[in-house]
Amino acid sequence: MARRRDAVVRRGLRHVLRGIVEQPGMFTLAVVASSIYGAMTVASAYVIGEVTDRVLLPSFADGVTTAAALSLAAAAIIGVALLKIVGILGRRLFAGIMSYRLQADYRRRVTRQYLRLPLSWHQRHPTGQLLSNANSDVEASWFFVAPLPFAVGALVMIAITVVALFLTDPLIALVGLVVFPLVFLVNVVYSQMMSPRMQRAQQLRAEVSEIAHESFDAALVVKTLGREAAETERFGARAAELRDGLVAVGRVRGLFDPMMEALPNLGTLAVLLIGAGRVADGSTDAGSLVSIAYLFTLLALPIRAIGWVLADLPRALAGFDRVTPVLEATGETPYGPESAATTTGGAAVAVAGVDFTFGDAATPTLRDVTFDVRAGTTVAVVGPTGSGKSTLAGLLVRLVDPADGTVLLDGVDVRRLREGQVSAQAAFVAQGTFLFDDTVRGNITLDEPFSDDDVRAALRIAAADEFVAALPEGLDTRVGERGATLSGGQRQRLALARAVVRRPRLLVLDDATSAVDPSVEARILDALRDSDEPSTVVVIAYRQATIALADEVVWLEDGQVLARGTHEQLLDEVPGYAALVRAYSQTEVPV
Repeated sequence: MARRRDAVVRRGLRHVLRGIVEQPGMFTLAVVASSIYGAMTVASAYVIGEVTDRVLLPSFADGVTTAAALSLAAAAIIGVALLKIVGILGRRLFAGIMSYRLQADYRRRVTRQYLRLPLSWHQRHPTGQLLSNANSDVEASWFFVAPLPFAVGALVMIAITVVALFLTDPLIALVGLVVFPLVFLVNVVYSQMMSPRMQRAQQLRAEVSEIAHESFDAALVVKTLGREAAETERFGARAAELRDGLVAVGRVRGLFDPMMEALPNLGTLAVLLIGAGRVADGSTDAGSLVSIAYLFTLLALPIRAIGWVLADLPRALAGFDRVTPVLEATGETPYGPESAATTTGGAAVAVAGVDFTFGDAATPTLRDVTFDVRAGTTVAVVGPTGSGKSTLAGLLVRLVDPADGTVLLDGVDVRRLREGQVSAQAAFVAQGTFLFDDTVRGNITLDEPFSDDDVRAALRIAAADEFVAALPEGLDTRVGERGATLSGGQRQRLALARAVVRRPRLLVLDDATSAVDPSVEARILDALRDSDEPSTVVVIAYRQATIALADEVVWLEDGQVLARGTHEQLLDEVPGYAALVRAYSQTEVPV
C-alpha cells in the first residue's frame, strides 16, 4: 500500500513537471506574479510592525502624532497592498491561461488521434468513452494547474518568511515553525487518503457519461421496447455510486479542511503566548511580535494552496490515465506519394486477392476476394447477411485496409495515394444515414463552396428535389438532430445528394436506398447512369428492382466471390442467389 502511494506521488510530480514543460512561459509569469504576492505578503507584516513601532506606539506614548507620519504609514500600507493586487491578478490570469491552453492542446491532440486512427480502432471503443476522454478526462488532467503557481509562490513566501522570522527572533521562529512539518505531514496523509477516492470518482464520472450517451443514442430502442424503467434504473444505480464516491471525497475534505485551517492558527497562538513573555522581559519588541504573529495568520492560505495541488493530483492522474491510451494508440492509416487520376467520368476499380479479419476474430470476414468494375458501369454486390458486403464496401473507399491483397483505383493501390485523394475520387453512402442538426443546404454542402444550382442538381439525381421544395423554407429548412423531422427515405436521399454533389468518380452505396420505394430507387439509379459523366457505381443490394438495373452482379457468400455475371445469368446458375433474390422480392412481380 505504501509503495502504491509513493508511486502516486512520484507520478503526480512527473505530471506536474509535464505541464510546466509544455507551458513554460505562462508558468514562469504566473510564478513571478505569485512570488510578488508572497513577497508583498511578508512585506505587509513588516510594514505593519514598523508602523506599530514608529507611529502607533509613539503616538500612544506622546499623545500626539504628525500628518507626515500618518501619510507615510498609509502610503507604505497602500503601496504594498497594490503590489499584492498585481500579484494576485497576474497569478490568476497566467495560471488560467496555462490551464486552458493545456486543456485545449490536449483536446486537439485527442481529436487529432480520433481522426488519424482507423475505423477499426473506433469500433472497439464506445462513443461515450471517447467523448469522456476528449472532455471531462482532459479537463481533470489539468485541473490542478490553477492553484499550482500559487503553491510554488507559497514555497517562495515560506522561504522568505523563515529567513525573516529567524532574523527577527530565532526563539519565537523555532516555536512557530513547529507547525510547518505538521502542515506538510497532514497534506501528505490527506493526499494519500484522497488518491483512491478521487480515482474512483473520476472513473464513475466517465461511466455515468457513457451510460447517459448510450441511453440517449438508443432512445428509439429504449422506447419501442419499453425499457425506460430499466434504463432509468441502470443510470440511477451508477449515479448513486458516483454520489457515494463524491460523498466519500467530501468526508475526507470535511475532516482535513478544519485541521489545515487550525494548524496555522495554533502556531499563531503559540507565538503570541511565548512572544508576550519575551516582550515583557525586553528580549524582543512589540512590533516584532506583531509582525511574526501577522505572518502566521497570512500563511494559512498559501499553505492550503499546496494542499489543493496535492489533493487535485489523484484526480488529474485518473483523468490522464484515461487520456494516455488514446494518445499512445497505434494503427494510423498510412498514405503514399501518388496522386489519383485527374480525368473525369467513372473510375476503374479492381479488388485483387483481398483478405480481411475483424480484430481477433477466428474466422476471416473476406477471403481471397477478386473482381473488377469497368469505369462508368454499375455493379451490384449481393449476398446473404454476414457475407462481408459492408466490409467490402468500406474497403473500396478505404475506411479500412485489407490484411492481404489490394484495392485498385484506376490501377493504383489506394494505399499508395496521398491523403485526401481517395475521398476526392470516391463517395460512400451507408444504410444508416447521419444528418447534422443543420439546414438541408448545410447537410449537402458541409460548408464546401457548392452553388445552389449544384445542390439542386444533386437533389434531382437523388429524387429529393420535390420533397425539399415542399419544405417550409426549402434549402434553408433545418432538419433537426440526425434528421429527426424527415422520414427514413428522405434522410437517405439527402445523404445520397450529399455524395452526388461532389461528382465522385466512384460511388459506393451500402444498401443506401432501402428506405425508398422501388420506383424511386429505379429513378435514382437511372439518373446516376444517364448523367453526362456517369460515375462508377457499386451498390450493395437485396431488392430485385435494384439488382436488375446493374450491368453486372457479384455474388458474395461466406466472404468469397462465388459467382459473377448478369442478373439473369445468376438466377439461372446460382441457386443461393435465386433463393435470396426471390425472398426479398415477394411483393414484386415474380421472377
